[in-house]
Amino acid sequence: MWRPWGKSTVQIHNTSSPSSPFSFSSFKDIQTLCADDNEHSQQPTNAAARRTSAIFHRVRVANSLLRAWSTRPPTQPQDENSGKQSEPSISSIPGAEKRIVVYFTSLRVVRPTFEDCRTVRSILRGFRVSLDERDLAMDHGFLTELQQILGQHTKLTLPRVFIGGRYIGGADEVRTLHEAGELKKFVEGLPAQEPGVCDTCGGYRFILCVECSGSHKLYTEKNGFKSCTSCNENGLIRCPSCSCAPL
Repeated sequence: MWRPWGKSTVQIHNTSSPSSPFSFSSFKDIQTLCADDNEHSQQPTNAAARRTSAIFHRVRVANSLLRAWSTRPPTQPQDENSGKQSEPSISSIPGAEKRIVVYFTSLRVVRPTFEDCRTVRSILRGFRVSLDERDLAMDHGFLTELQQILGQHTKLTLPRVFIGGRYIGGADEVRTLHEAGELKKFVEGLPAQEPGVCDTCGGYRFILCVECSGSHKLYTEKNGFKSCTSCNENGLIRCPSCSCAPL
């Protein structure tokens, strides 16, 4: 004989109530899944919109730079004490009208600076024109040279680029102009780069000083050791075959 049916003591949760959680924790809420699908479906549209906005922003910045360079009149700041106009700061390199000059550093001490220098040099090398690369890590004289060009009170950041003797800017300006397709207009007409690698220096643009053999020291019986005046602090001189003459 079957036992008579009675009231069960097991409580069954009402899953249709919106306030009670789903009893199985291994399943996600349906509404959460739907919300995730909606967010993922909108993500490509938002990403595309951001990319489009960034492109237009770079184009606007490049156009504003070009307009500023083309319409900026030569101004001379006034001396605060005398009220007279002082000499304007030098923003170009005389004698470099037919090449690109880039001041950079090959040291990896400051990673962002090193990455900016490497990126700018890669962009400029892609145009295959005459390029004069001046590494401040190889010759401290380049630092003094750059300070004289930009002015002593200018904050010195690297890299600094001059095209056709005219100051262009740093990494941000070069990247902006390149991405907008305007940088190639500045290098038009410059002589093409010589093919191959220099046989004298192997592309390093420096060689050991022949006077001191790279020691930066000379010895005389009268005065003993003294610093060599023909080379820099590293005992190097600029390659006479591929490097341009210093300013």
